[in-house]
Amino acid sequence: MILWLNGALCPAGAAGIDPGDRGFTLGDGVFETIAVQGGRPCHLPRHLARLREGLGVLHIPEPSFAIAEAMAAVLSANGLQDAVLRLTVSRGAGPRGVLPRGGMTPTVLITAAARPAPAGPARLVIAQGTRRNEFSPLSRIKSLNYLDNILARQEAAARGADDALLLNTAGHLAEATAANLFLRLDGALVTPPPGDGALPGIARSLLLERAGAEERRLSPADLARADSGFLSNSLGLRPIAAIEGRPLALRPELAAALSP
Repeated sequence: MILWLNGALCPAGAAGIDPGDRGFTLGDGVFETIAVQGGRPCHLPRHLARLREGLGVLHIPEPSFAIAEAMAAVLSANGLQDAVLRLTVSRGAGPRGVLPRGGMTPTVLITAAARPAPAGPARLVIAQGTRRNEFSPLSRIKSLNYLDNILARQEAAARGADDALLLNTAGHLAEATAANLFLRLDGALVTPPPGDGALPGIARSLLLERAGAEERRLSPADLARADSGFLSNSLGLRPIAAIEGRPLALRPELAAALSP
């Protein structure tokens, strides 16, 4: 694989990141996962806007290079047309300690991989071992620290499920470990609001704009009333087959709302 690191293309095996990089040592940075269709990154302006918001929350300077051109170079170097790009920006290398020091140069990494086949319908459980902190600014950005999500996904796997739904500190539904949650309730398509810990996902915003979806506070009791649902992220929609063993109907017709 050929990647782009700090201004230049290089083979993955030759790429070097400083051992003191705060993205590695502290998870101090943000990332975006971007679907590519026909050689073109989907919804790139939305992704870059969210990247800027995340960098602003963490007070990390924005990259000064042409990101779209760098992405095109990575796709061309790897001969990819339908792919997944990952753009990672960390604060860069610095001395030990939690407080960032001045003068650090952000590390910027762009990688690409073939786009995977769509995942099958998901069997979900409600995570018991961790909760989403809806009060944290990190709940609204794509930070490099995904440990709560990792723990919840491990719990789901141990319980024989495909993914876990995260509750917030008040017991309301927030999202899945790497996707937003949508339910069909009383004929309406609904999703938890960011104020309850839901990440403002790119696919989520498109469904709110194009598919008549609406934000609504949701409780575990609502899961028992939903007739169908799905998970959404930048790679598409994944129907929900069951939640805590209760089957849901499969309705894939909303995927067109995510078209570029």
